[in-house]
Amino acid sequence: MPLPQTFKAMVVSETADQKFTREVKEKALTDLPAGELLIEVKYSSLNYKDALSATGNKGVTRRYPHTPGIDAAGVVATSSTSQFGVGDQVIVTGFDLGMNTPGGFGQYISVPASWAVNLPQGLTLKESMAYGTAGLTAALCVMRLMAFGLTKDSGEVLVTGATGGVGSVAIGILSKLGFNVAAATGKIDQRDFLMGLGAKTIISREEANDISGRPLQKGRWAGVVDAVGGNILATAIKSTKYGGLVAACGNSMSADLAVSVYPFILRGVSLLGVDSVEIPMNTRLRTWQKLAQDWKLDLSAIITECALEELSRKIDLIQKGGIRGRVVVDPSR
Repeated sequence: MPLPQTFKAMVVSETADQKFTREVKEKALTDLPAGELLIEVKYSSLNYKDALSATGNKGVTRRYPHTPGIDAAGVVATSSTSQFGVGDQVIVTGFDLGMNTPGGFGQYISVPASWAVNLPQGLTLKESMAYGTAGLTAALCVMRLMAFGLTKDSGEVLVTGATGGVGSVAIGILSKLGFNVAAATGKIDQRDFLMGLGAKTIISREEANDISGRPLQKGRWAGVVDAVGGNILATAIKSTKYGGLVAACGNSMSADLAVSVYPFILRGVSLLGVDSVEIPMNTRLRTWQKLAQDWKLDLSAIITECALEELSRKIDLIQKGGIRGRVVVDPSR
């Protein structure tokens, strides 16, 4: 089947007065960078980093006009490498996709073969984007905590930002593995949603965001998955019990961390950084395999599907913390 000359994509542009606009446009395939793989994007997903790119955050995207979308799942349309063939179903997350390389909020992407992984058996392309970077990151957090010794018998595990993409998938995975999960959220009206994911306890944002200034709180958590950063991460660290483990992977609240050394030197708490952008390929493949098989979740209750034309409003919502679960983007709609 011949390739189209043009395709549909969201384009973020910078205006003369340094404001940013978003619109869905027709782009030419020749606008894409040279890459070993040309992939027809069947699905993408919305992550917090996409919202930063789509609103002109120069720490994420340096040059505009630009098409965001750090996730893409689709079918190889052309390949100049023996690693992948035309028709292969692949996933691309992380690396530079959607940051300074045109991303998954368009019907085609052009990328190096080293960025792609074959769709693992047990997942559809749509299911892979129901996870996306958020789900991959959640799984990486759980893997890291378990690698450092966290077990279901260790005690309560706190998940912050619980209704978000990372949080909701983390709760699902931990619950499936038999952990006792506490969910921290500012959306107390989402209690039923969180309990449905497997959380045993719900705590308010106020409880998760200690402003007393005390260097230590009562030790409660055996483990933490934090996608929020800022003072909520600091509170989680101060509230982790002796020998506990804290996996940090986000900064939607703040990139600053004001915490003393006391949790680390008096309680032996370990702070584990988790990255999903530059992780080694063997770790990436192993994590996708877990999500496709042993750790596979039914994500139907947490996904919302949208077209490119509906995406701008979703971007505004995710910046305000107004998205529950995951948004799967269908560029063909």
